[in-house]
Amino acid sequence: MLRVSGIYETLTHKAMNRNEKFVITINRQFGTGGHEIGAEMARRLDVKLIDKQILAAVAGQFNLTEEEAQRLEARRPAWWDDFSKFYQNFISANEYTVKPRDITSRQLFFAQAAAMKKIAAQESCIVIGRCGFDVFRDYPNKLRIFLHSERETRVRRIMQRYHVDEEKARLLIEDNDYTREVYTKTFTHHDWYDARNYDLTLDVTRFGVNGAVDFLMKFIDE
Repeated sequence: MLRVSGIYETLTHKAMNRNEKFVITINRQFGTGGHEIGAEMARRLDVKLIDKQILAAVAGQFNLTEEEAQRLEARRPAWWDDFSKFYQNFISANEYTVKPRDITSRQLFFAQAAAMKKIAAQESCIVIGRCGFDVFRDYPNKLRIFLHSERETRVRRIMQRYHVDEEKARLLIEDNDYTREVYTKTFTHHDWYDARNYDLTLDVTRFGVNGAVDFLMKFIDE
């Protein structure tokens, strides 16, 4: 499990070289500001940010709208039904017009992973979520980051961002964190909170978005 008391933890790894084509993956607890941190890093590094646009990129492959793809991605997989449908349909997925109900979350996951790898093969990028740490585990020039924060800090952030009360904010955090845990375990067989998945874990409680970006940029440069 991650230690959340320290500001950051690092694992021994080969340093990422920003002067060559690279991939940075960011996994994060809900309410840490991880998307904003990733977006600002992408802006400063002048590279592509890969997040929900991947849904749009793969939706057309299965004749889905982006909204249908989002609902499918959010669905927690039903193990046996999903497993069976995946093997029945995966080979022929591009050979007939499929309907949203025919697509499994596993098919969507693998299509997203393929799309992310295609982009990374062409240019440097930052990947938000979507098990990027595992998708790019064998990529030679990478930095895999996990962002976490104290619960109360996240509650306050969610209350402000979504204009909800404290109880609703806590429920949103619990549900989103749980969903990300299940999603990660389902598709990677790894524990979302296992620090061995990452090159750097950062407690952003005291940093804020810009402070976290400043720290991460310094970490990359040094």
